Amino acid sequence: MQRPLRIVVAKAGLDGHDRGAKVIARALRDAGMEVIYTGLFQTPEQIVQTAIQEDADGIGLSILSGAHMTLFPLVLEQLKAQGAEDIVFFGGGTIPAEDAAALKKLGVQAVFTPGAPLHEIVDFVKRECSKHRQLA
Repeated sequence: MQRPLRIVVAKAGLDGHDRGAKVIARALRDAGMEVIYTGLFQTPEQIVQTAIQEDADGIGLSILSGAHMTLFPLVLEQLKAQGAEDIVFFGGGTIPAEDAAALKKLGVQAVFTPGAPLHEIVDFVKRECSKHRQLA
């Protein structure tokens, strides 16, 4: 039997607001996934190392601090540097539409903003992380 999808849910930088990340973590867990929540104040390096060590299928990064245009690209750089670009990388938070579009062009696979229906996030993670597993 195949193990459940394994997702790292992370908070990066000095952002201390984690309610949204915990809501997403619970929704993914309730959908049958294994969730590793990194806790607050993680560096991009720590997030990617956790994903590699945990053999994660995906990383969900939550940012409410406004540092998304710095922290998301740093996670992408770390994924590339560690040869882990196959890990599905998505995120969310208070991110303007134009910034979300720019992040997607850089390689973030999805950006969810406040009010996004939980079922859409869960469906995205199931679909994209299942594809990742088939390619691995």
